[in-house]
Amino acid sequence: MNGHDIHRGKGFMRLKGLIRKESYQIIRDPSSIAIAFVLPIVLLLIFGYGVSLDAEYVPIAVVVEHQTRETSDFVAGLRQSRYFSPVIMTNIQQAEQSLMERDVDGIVWIRENFGRQMLSTGNAPIGVIVNGVDANQARIIRGYIEGVWINWLERASIERGGSLHIPVNVEHRIWFNAQMRSRNFLVPGLIAVIMTLIGALLTAMVVAREWERGTMEALMVTPVNVREIILGKIIPYFVLGMGGMALSVIMAIWLFHVPLRGSFWVLLAGSSLFLLTALAMGLLISVMARTQFVAGQVAIIVTFLPAFILSGFIFEIQSMPKAIQILTHLIAARYFVSILQTVFLAGDVWPIIIYNSLALAIMCLFFFMVVKRRMKKRLE
Repeated sequence: MNGHDIHRGKGFMRLKGLIRKESYQIIRDPSSIAIAFVLPIVLLLIFGYGVSLDAEYVPIAVVVEHQTRETSDFVAGLRQSRYFSPVIMTNIQQAEQSLMERDVDGIVWIRENFGRQMLSTGNAPIGVIVNGVDANQARIIRGYIEGVWINWLERASIERGGSLHIPVNVEHRIWFNAQMRSRNFLVPGLIAVIMTLIGALLTAMVVAREWERGTMEALMVTPVNVREIILGKIIPYFVLGMGGMALSVIMAIWLFHVPLRGSFWVLLAGSSLFLLTALAMGLLISVMARTQFVAGQVAIIVTFLPAFILSGFIFEIQSMPKAIQILTHLIAARYFVSILQTVFLAGDVWPIIIYNSLALAIMCLFFFMVVKRRMKKRLE
């Protein structure tokens, strides 16, 4: 056995000892367990059930000035739709007051001459007033009302023995999320946001605590080198973070019924790559901050908030200003959100997976290089 083999064997033993030390510290420290396992459960339950882009059972006021068979048939169509919860009112003034007081989100106004015009000309307009404070919600409500209106016109035309002539006949094909459940879109993106916070906090808070207590300085005066310190810190928290990731995926599939159409191994590889990136970011924060309070605040500001706002988790990146779109390329969660939504909903679409994985690999390598350079084996 030559000197190089002896040196490598000693390095392996030192690394093994560091991993054992960190593992014991994790077991003795309940905060690490809470960050890895309790935090995902709480955030998934809050956001999974509390955040929804679906508009269902929307309260709308229905003003019918003159009751006829046609108006009753149209109102019945509104009642049968899961998108609306109609409230019948007798005059438009009452409906407008309810809209101003936010008791309803829209008004469908069926005027007195509705039935007469329907019988004489076959073209009886209705009035629709929608609360536009939330522009996205307003567009959704207007589209749903138009859908109910077209369906009712088609039924009325068939009953009269004719057909409704529409210049363009649209045939809908909805790919990847046929049920149009916003939860299928939100939960995979939420996993990326959660793993960003978990990965950053696991290393930022825990390592910063060692700087505060002086144990990091004591470790640095031992024969271990910087590479061994980094690996000794990353490996135990990587295993812990992947446990939190597994818990999040299980909740997504079994609790929120999000389909997993891609390969489990692709999901595992993408998650591992992203978690390493997040852990490296947290390690860099701890090296720069060196206090738990500052490290925690910085981790939330520079990792969680950008991941929440600029990753495409909720807000469409293509709808952002051009300068902000360019900025999103610096957010690691952007690439992981794309991988997760593709693997969960579309399957193994390799151009998307490879592109985003390469971006994560570059960011991961960059952060580890910066950490190694900053964490010099000397006291400052």
